[in-house]
Formats: sequence, C-alpha cells, structure tokens
Amino acid sequence: MKMLLCLLSVLLLPAKALANPACVVCTVAIGASLELARKLGISDNIVGLWAGAMTALLGYWAILWFDRKNWHFAGRDFWLMFLSIGMIGFVYFGQLVYTPRIIGFLYIDAFLLSALTGAAVYILTEKLYALMKAKNGGHAHFPFEKVVLPVAALFICSVIMNFYQI
Repeated sequence: MKMLLCLLSVLLLPAKALANPACVVCTVAIGASLELARKLGISDNIVGLWAGAMTALLGYWAILWFDRKNWHFAGRDFWLMFLSIGMIGFVYFGQLVYTPRIIGFLYIDAFLLSALTGAAVYILTEKLYALMKAKNGGHAHFPFEKVVLPVAALFICSVIMNFYQI
C-alpha cells in the first residue's frame, strides 16, 4: 500500500508541461461562440472583430504546423497570415451581403473593417507580448499573459466599437 501511495504521489508532482495558450480547443471554442453570438443578436461588427482575431489565430497555427513539418520558404509567415486572414471573405458567400459604406475615410463594409481590425489587434498584441517577454528575461509577467493581452485588447475594441456604433 505504501508503494502505491509513493507511486501515486510521484505521479501527482508538478511536472513541466508544454502548454500553448492558443490551443486548438480554444480556437474551436472561439469559432463556435461566434455563431452563437450572432444568434443572440450581438452586432455583426463585434462578431467580425473577434472573427478577424480568430483568423489571425488560425494563421498562427498554420505557421506552427509548417514549423513542425520543417517547411520553410521565402515569405512563408506573411503568406500564411495573409491567406488565413483572407478567409474572412468567405463569410460573404451566403451569410452576409457586402454593403460598403463610408466609414471615416474608407469606403468599406463595416464587417470587413472590423474583421481586419480584429486580426490587426491580435497580431499586434502577440508582437507586444513577445517584446514584453524579451524585456523580462524571457518570462511572462504573470500566468497566461499571452492570453490576457489579446483578449483584453479585443474586449476594449469591442466596447469602443459598440459605443461608437461603427
């Protein structure tokens, strides 16, 4: 019995785990929650903001997958991000009607603008996280900082877009 308890206690000891806060489960959950949000009546512009961030996250996953396969070519990261963010255009095949209007100085559809904004916010917060981590000796300032930064930035953008009815 003592041997079993010793073995069990060794198995329960904390061990180094390879965790990625932008996991596949999170990605699928975001995709499912976007459709649910639309059914709950949340503005398409807010949904577009989070959908744009999700497509940028898919580009991030594509880059990691290409790294695992050891596939490298000139401009690889740019093209993978470009193609993943470009997938937002498929929403216009039956789900949304492209209705461009003047927003600021742009003549663009509000959903498309919010999706591009969401992708840009996600990419910029990932770059900010990398910079902050490098300045902190390669360590995050707090647990799940890599998750908190983009979610907080997207939440702030959602509040701003909802307040100004963009």
